[in-house]
Amino acid sequence: MTAQARRDDLIAAALDLFGTRAPELVTVDDIVARAEVSRPLFYRYFPSLRELQMQALRTVTDGLVDRLATLEEGPPEERLRAAVRGLVDVAAHYREGYVALLRSGSVIATSETDAAIDEVRNRAVELILEALAIPEPSPLVLLTLRCWTAVVEGALLSWLQEGTVPRETLDGWLVDQLTAMLAATDAQLAKKP
Repeated sequence: MTAQARRDDLIAAALDLFGTRAPELVTVDDIVARAEVSRPLFYRYFPSLRELQMQALRTVTDGLVDRLATLEEGPPEERLRAAVRGLVDVAAHYREGYVALLRSGSVIATSETDAAIDEVRNRAVELILEALAIPEPSPLVLLTLRCWTAVVEGALLSWLQEGTVPRETLDGWLVDQLTAMLAATDAQLAKKP
């Protein structure tokens, strides 16, 4: 097995465990048992448990950011629907890691948070602003988009854990949520003198 393949196996074992426990509760012994390797082999690839935790969560973050970066061309609503489908795809692919990533971050990205998931949240907000051609959003529009990313995360977390809503319904519903939230924001902004 190549060095990269072994690293990937250890990361996969960690992500699998993170799906059932918070990352800080997973030990080196848990990971080596899941990956069926020795402790010395673990330390050959990762200098510390913290380094493995960060690499595992970065794997999920990179997958989400990469998916957001490859938005389709077309009208804003189609692009947004494609982006939401992409997020659902990545969350489903990295199910355990996505759950762990959300557990490790703040509830919502603000200008002062720096959790790994915030990179994804901030990129999602940037892409929506870009798709809607809003170069200088008002604070209320930014707040709306940040809140919507929290709605998306909560919905994906529930969907991954409970699976009670059909996938096709989830995609459209999330986009409809954003449309409704932006309409409410527009109405509020129109009231300003």
